[in-house]
Amino acid sequence: MPELPKHYQHLKKRFKKYFTAVDNLGKAVRNAGPIDRKTSHLIQLAGAAAIRAEGSVHSHARRAIEAGANPDELYHALILLTSTIGFPTVSAALSWVDDVIPTTKK
Repeated sequence: MPELPKHYQHLKKRFKKYFTAVDNLGKAVRNAGPIDRKTSHLIQLAGAAAIRAEGSVHSHARRAIEAGANPDELYHALILLTSTIGFPTVSAALSWVDDVIPTTKK
C-alpha cells in the first residue's frame, strides 16, 4: 500500500482518539451487513465522487484495489453515476482515480 498523505498522517498523530473512533466506525459499518469489502469500497468511492471529495476518492480507490477490485470496476462504479451527478463531476472523479492507478493509459 502506498504511503498515506502526510497531512493525514499528521492529523492521525495529533487527534489519536478521534481517529481511533473514526476507524472503529468504519469497521463497524462494514461489518453491519452482507456487502463484501470490495463492494463497500466501490460504494464509498461513488459517494466520495458525488460530494467531490478528492482525497476520499483517492482513499477508496486504493482500498477497493486492495480488496480485489480492478481498474475497470472503479471506472464503471464512477461512470454509472453520470445521470445522477453529471459528467463534469464524474470526469473529475475519474481523473482522481487515475492519480492512484499509475499504469493507466491516458
